[in-house]
Amino acid sequence: MITLAIECATDTVGLALLDGEEILTDLYLGSGRQRVEVLLPALEKLLLLTGTTIEQIDLLACTIGPGSFTGTRIGVTTVKGLALASGKPIVGISTLEALVMNALPSSRLICPMLDARRDQVYAGLYRMGPDGFPVIVLPDRLTDIAQLIKDLPEDNVDLIGGGALRYRKHLLESRIGRCDPDRSRRHRLHASAVGLIGIHRYSQGRSENPLTFSPKYFRLFEAETGGAI
Repeated sequence: MITLAIECATDTVGLALLDGEEILTDLYLGSGRQRVEVLLPALEKLLLLTGTTIEQIDLLACTIGPGSFTGTRIGVTTVKGLALASGKPIVGISTLEALVMNALPSSRLICPMLDARRDQVYAGLYRMGPDGFPVIVLPDRLTDIAQLIKDLPEDNVDLIGGGALRYRKHLLESRIGRCDPDRSRRHRLHASAVGLIGIHRYSQGRSENPLTFSPKYFRLFEAETGGAI
């Protein structure tokens, strides 16, 4: 089964192509320009370089948020258009859940975090399940960093993602867990992780209705007004 995974919810654009669970290619592009200017040419190049056509793709996987309003919308809209045109199934993946894959395997709790500005983060709490994929402990949410510190158990948490880097000093001073420095690849979301979770979820009979497939917003007023985050 060939899976195309797309990730646009963070500050980059990610594309991956998988054959079963084998990662054929995993592209990570600094968006720089508007994501819509980057995503479609990158997708075209990916298919050209791998000799793959849309007809050969069996499954589409995409991040649905939380994260950048604009980026998430572009990624979801692109995947939705591909699904409606080709009849291929879609699986939507939480941005935070995909980020957790960077910390696996782990016996610790894992808190993925994205910077939401205004001293807030998008965060969740996960652990590794018996099948090697993330299991939710606390659901994804938008929260103040101070409240998150109160909610997390002490000294048993891996802190990962851009939000963890943004507030790394404060988090470490609070002694609630560990956070690698910014050079660590653990903080970067990879489209291949989106694809692997998508394959796993689809094997369980779970997929989206392409007609109603949409992003998951955590700030409704910004979704309504087109805010960046």
